[in-house]
Amino acid sequence: MRWIEGIGEAINYIEENITEEIPIENIAKKAFVSTFYFQKGFAMLCGLTVGEYIRQRRLTLAGSELVSTDEKIIDIALKYGYNSSDSFTKAFTRFHGVTPTAVRKDGAMIKSFAPLKIKFLLEGGYIMDYKIVEKNSFTVMGVSKVFKYDSATTKVPQFWAEHYETGKGKYVCGMYGVNIDESMGSDEFEYLIADNYNPSMEIPNGFVTKIIPKYTWAVFACKGAMPKAMLDVGRKIFSEWLPNCKDYEIAAGYNIEMYTNTADYPQGNQDENYYSEIWIPVKKK
Repeated sequence: MRWIEGIGEAINYIEENITEEIPIENIAKKAFVSTFYFQKGFAMLCGLTVGEYIRQRRLTLAGSELVSTDEKIIDIALKYGYNSSDSFTKAFTRFHGVTPTAVRKDGAMIKSFAPLKIKFLLEGGYIMDYKIVEKNSFTVMGVSKVFKYDSATTKVPQFWAEHYETGKGKYVCGMYGVNIDESMGSDEFEYLIADNYNPSMEIPNGFVTKIIPKYTWAVFACKGAMPKAMLDVGRKIFSEWLPNCKDYEIAAGYNIEMYTNTADYPQGNQDENYYSEIWIPVKKK
């Protein structure tokens, strides 16, 4: 339960510091995991990124203050992390559907996004196929790009599409999707579309090699059409397996998606029997 309790502590920490700059490292410490896995797990469990959650809470509180106080709009903007009236007005209007001025002058209706509450529910009954595997370090070759956590959900699929559209798939078919946040900034991570590296092969221009360190991995089986099958298992890892795992905890900021050959299935990666895996580095508690 430590992971779920940690998420609750992290949400409380955000609320207590909502008007301050909140480093993601400080939030992740409350959940006892790396910034990478905190942000990934938070999005899986809560349905939005940490950045989106903080932004919506701040805009909710800003709207409430516009209605209930006589504070200047610019002062409210500055209080909730906006450096100018223009940036505040744009964000406020996107969220509430009305401008701050309309709220103040015309009493326009605003939206409210309440703080998340973590509840312990009797769930489960979901069979997860997984194994614990010791793997020596190995090298992959692929194309690499750095993504912001807040936009990765849409940007990473675009990266895959561009990979094949530009002909890079003839060099790397995409056996792995490798997520790495080692040495990355707190709001971004590196992602590789990669295959196992063959040392006898010349590395094409624009491609890189990466050594994946030796780890113990929890390997989770995913069966079904993509991306739903992998997303469903990912949610179960954070909502069921991790909270109830007594022996292991996350060891490092790596996450590997392993894809089998789509040519082996009548409907490719949309086939109901399509097989993929999620690999998470773990260590004994």
